[in-house]
Amino acid sequence: MKVATAAYNLDWLDSWAQYEDKLDSWVSDAAGQGAELLVFPEYGAMELSTLDGAEVAGDLERSIHAVSDRMEDVRNLHRRLAQEYKTYILGASAPVVDGPGRPVNRAAFYGPDGKQDHQDKQIMTRFERESWDIAPGGPLKLFDTALGKIGVLICYDSEFPLLGRALSEADLILVPSCTEALSGYWRVRIGAMSRALENQCVTVMSSLVGANDWSEAVDLNTGTGGIFGPPDKGFPATGVLAEGTLNQPGWTYAEVDMSAIACVRSDGHVLNRTHWDEQSPRVDSVTISAL
Repeated sequence: MKVATAAYNLDWLDSWAQYEDKLDSWVSDAAGQGAELLVFPEYGAMELSTLDGAEVAGDLERSIHAVSDRMEDVRNLHRRLAQEYKTYILGASAPVVDGPGRPVNRAAFYGPDGKQDHQDKQIMTRFERESWDIAPGGPLKLFDTALGKIGVLICYDSEFPLLGRALSEADLILVPSCTEALSGYWRVRIGAMSRALENQCVTVMSSLVGANDWSEAVDLNTGTGGIFGPPDKGFPATGVLAEGTLNQPGWTYAEVDMSAIACVRSDGHVLNRTHWDEQSPRVDSVTISAL
């Protein structure tokens, strides 16, 4: 299959129609290149707060609720685009108020048959905890699709190996991200590449890029798209199937051979995924040695 992952820049929006046109252009471009799976980044939906004006977009709490209030229209738009262009789409994540508690960070996943589901972020960064007060959402999910089994680890989640291991049956793990600094981008990228190594699968990282002085939440963003596999048989020696240009908006594409994933899992030079459980008795018996 062909995968497209976004380095996505936010725009100031003067109308809902402008947002519809933007998303249609992005999706049609990727579908026109033959992409069957499209991945948008974490918090890419924050540009919707501009539809309520500068005062709302610039206020952290009000912008969260302004975006959440538009999510039904966002879901309808993405569902239509996925069906029209016959693609799977992981939409940009958004803060979503779902019940009486605090908002969660949610990425919705759309299929070409009109079906949809979502994945919530599991572990919050310090900014999400201390400034946004974003709450952990529902459990991890494994999406069984016509393309294969697909999991989602939103940004910081990709840096935790036990979350990745919970998705060990996934052929692909999608990693939508939003990172302010180059160091943050590399933390998530290293996490994504590590999960590809451990699970002997393909990980697909998307990034928010660009500066937005109208927002307190997503004012500066650094990153690019990247598609990674295990550095083993059937994959590049670096593990990098494709990577974009840092901070340059656009799609990054890669062809993903599902048979290569099955092959490396059964007959790779190493078998990290199979040998995972051999860690347990060894870490349980750590001893202290004085030197």
